[in-house]
Amino acid sequence: MNDFLHKLPQFVGNHLALSLLLVVLVIALIVTQIMLLLRKFTELTPAGLTQLINRDSPLLIDLSAIADFEKMHVPGAKHVAMSQFDPENKDLAKARELPVVVMDKDGRNVDGAAQRLVKAGFTRVYTLGGGVLAWQQAQLPVAKGKN
Repeated sequence: MNDFLHKLPQFVGNHLALSLLLVVLVIALIVTQIMLLLRKFTELTPAGLTQLINRDSPLLIDLSAIADFEKMHVPGAKHVAMSQFDPENKDLAKARELPVVVMDKDGRNVDGAAQRLVKAGFTRVYTLGGGVLAWQQAQLPVAKGKN
């Protein structure tokens, strides 16, 4: 270990670009983890969503494209187009105390919607990690069509 510490300054001097890249990557990792800890919503696995459905009857909002929603969605999910998603809507405001789960086809575009719900005063906000595709891959039932 002592030998390593003596050679480290020489290595950093000889490989400055690699050393800076390592520092940048470590900082990016730390910032990403801190942001995950500070966000006010939780990402659920398909098994976690199943437990939540069985325990609390959450409001399920699917932000997938309508074609993807009609091909498959979590049973009981309501389709809302991303362009029409409004947490301040009167009908949605009635559900502020309910758990709300936001999902889409692959889980990539739901963080912004979840943050908007939190900002609008929703206290129990969740996202489905991996989206409806993860739900299907977990071999859980999917519904087809508009309902």
